[in-house]
Amino acid sequence: MMRGESKHYLWLIVVAALVAAIPLVTSNDFHLRIVFLIGVNYIAASGLNVLVNYTGQKSLGHAGLFAVGAYAVSLLTARWGWNPWAAFAMAGVLAGLFGVVIALPALRVKGPALAMVTIGFGIVVEKIVSEWQDLFAGQQGIYGVIPLNFGGQMFGTKQWVWFVLILCVLLHVMFRYLLNGRFGRAFLAVNTAEVAAESVGVSVYKFKVLAFVISAFTCGIAGALIAQQNQYINSDFITFNLSIFFLLIVLFGGNSVYGPLLGAVVLTLLDSLLSRWPDVQHFTYGALLLFALYAMPNGLAGFVRTLARKFAPGLVPKEALPDTLPAWQLKAQPATGDASVLLDAQGLYKAYGGVVPTNDVSLQIRPGHVHSLIGPNGAGKTTLLNILSGIVAPERGSILFAGQNIVGVSPNRIARMGLGRTFQNLRLFSDMSVLDNVKVGLHSHIKAGFVASLIGVGKAHRAELAARDEALQILERLHLRDKALDVAGSLPYGLQRRLELARALATHPRLLLLDEPAAGLNPQETQELVQVIARIRDLGITVLLIEHHMDLVMAVSDHVIVLDYGQKIAEGTPAEVQNNPRVIAAYLGSDDEDEAEGAHDETGGPHA
Repeated sequence: MMRGESKHYLWLIVVAALVAAIPLVTSNDFHLRIVFLIGVNYIAASGLNVLVNYTGQKSLGHAGLFAVGAYAVSLLTARWGWNPWAAFAMAGVLAGLFGVVIALPALRVKGPALAMVTIGFGIVVEKIVSEWQDLFAGQQGIYGVIPLNFGGQMFGTKQWVWFVLILCVLLHVMFRYLLNGRFGRAFLAVNTAEVAAESVGVSVYKFKVLAFVISAFTCGIAGALIAQQNQYINSDFITFNLSIFFLLIVLFGGNSVYGPLLGAVVLTLLDSLLSRWPDVQHFTYGALLLFALYAMPNGLAGFVRTLARKFAPGLVPKEALPDTLPAWQLKAQPATGDASVLLDAQGLYKAYGGVVPTNDVSLQIRPGHVHSLIGPNGAGKTTLLNILSGIVAPERGSILFAGQNIVGVSPNRIARMGLGRTFQNLRLFSDMSVLDNVKVGLHSHIKAGFVASLIGVGKAHRAELAARDEALQILERLHLRDKALDVAGSLPYGLQRRLELARALATHPRLLLLDEPAAGLNPQETQELVQVIARIRDLGITVLLIEHHMDLVMAVSDHVIVLDYGQKIAEGTPAEVQNNPRVIAAYLGSDDEDEAEGAHDETGGPHA
């Protein structure tokens, strides 16, 4: 175990022991109830933290999921005679299923529209439990909810505090493993740049649904705890204010595995202090929400982390990295049907109204070569790359990659098949470290499932260490090893370009699509890029390159394809293309940078 891990577990044991001692030194029910509520609020917020802070999905309807857990355990025990432990577990499972029900339609929209969908779910649940008297008993509520028990003895207030403490510790450890591993990086990648996440094999939709399910499960568990501890539940528990309160805990706590804990402690105590004055309480929630969103975007956890780095850097030590590693090698690729053609595209057509950026284009990419795609401004080059990588679907035409049809296949599946890419406009995960950016590229090659990642030991731990070492090997290949622990967004522009290339290499591509990799580079960096592309080819990776720097194109290309107004007008060796009259005519007076094409780089919008 690493030194930082040992220190974390030592502090965790100390804090848990102090909390566990509280019921031994006081029998005051009010004080113990507050400790219990802090734990319940942390449990609800810990999963919501994955959805909101890590995946970037705002939800204002989690009171509805809290209700699912609370009413499930109440009905199962009080009405249908279930064992309280089985009912408690089922409450979490049912809430998780409702998380899927919300996520599938909700994720068709984004931003404020997504929040409105979740609000709608919360209101519907609130109305159902209020109005469906025969089943949910409305304000009268359900009595006789059976609490948890141990050895035939029902839990008292002290036992509830200890039980919630155990749950909190388990959730903290599991979420720490999960969010520091491949799943946590995937959540953050989805939050930062969805198109880039898809381009390295991360399914954006899958991870958004998973985040909803996780948040729903923990909210359901929290609801079950409240119902069983009170032995009673009614519709007054389920309000829009509860959804606001959970969201406020997450936003105020900050983007960290520790954020929900800090938020739960501060806001539960504040809620208890202000409970006598509901109007002041609601005003305070609104003020704190605005403060969390605008004045302290990184929350309490970010504030504490900044102070720790400034005044006690030993509390947040940098990750220890191995000194020397063998040179990185591309994984062996399985043989395909036609070894002479890696990608075969025929008759590709895409129109945006009256603009046709791809007009009956056909091309063949041969393995082991550097192919360049050139053309004047607005010729449709980036649109063609977006079609090949699955970001844009062609209206007609076929694409065979490694012998498989990829038209209509999602970008993340195409990436996992061995087609990697970079973007004309940088799409780094800018708040993550350089090392973690490359690890995201390795996502589909890290063999650790969800359960293994939650446990964080054994196979998952070994897979993480292997991914770290391979990411360092790739960074070494591109001379970025010394920047491994730097924040990606802090790098100079030229190094950010190289990092995006490193992330694409981490997918182990057969074919690498480079969209203007020299854009914004100075002459020295452009010359270094020529050498980098040559080294990539020597690794056995086929390259398709869009570039306006003709010196670079002529220096690295084996084959050049020329587009003009969405049509292929020439192809051949660099020398043949350079002397082609149609190419010369197309380029006459067209030396400016391709602004129109870049404006719709990843969205697949029309090019001028």
